[in-house]
Amino acid sequence: QVQLVESGGGLVQTGDSLTLSCTTSGRTFNNYGVGWFRQAPGKERELVAAKSRGLIIYYSDSVKGRFTISRDNAKNSAYLQMSSLKPEDTAVYYCAAGSGWGFRRAYDYDYWGQGTQVTVSS
Repeated sequence: QVQLVESGGGLVQTGDSLTLSCTTSGRTFNNYGVGWFRQAPGKERELVAAKSRGLIIYYSDSVKGRFTISRDNAKNSAYLQMSSLKPEDTAVYYCAAGSGWGFRRAYDYDYWGQGTQVTVSS
């Protein structure tokens, strides 16, 4: 069992930066792909960044160039560095871990964190 805990969310202003952290407990993090999803009110959950088990790095078009995903297997942690934040980035952000090779869909992930709220004011 892998338990994921996100942290680092908060209220920021347009243009600010924020780094989300995802820490695991239980099984080693090394053999899992990691994804960061977000869900805004009334919208579907969407993948914003992923670092797959096959070391593919993915960013959605809406965050490309502004967000950076990274991981530190020694610390069993993953991170999402967010810069130049916009009001449309406001959402609950979820960290997810998957043992398979896919990474684009929510069903590719086996474990999910509880989410952390990011609010960007204009």
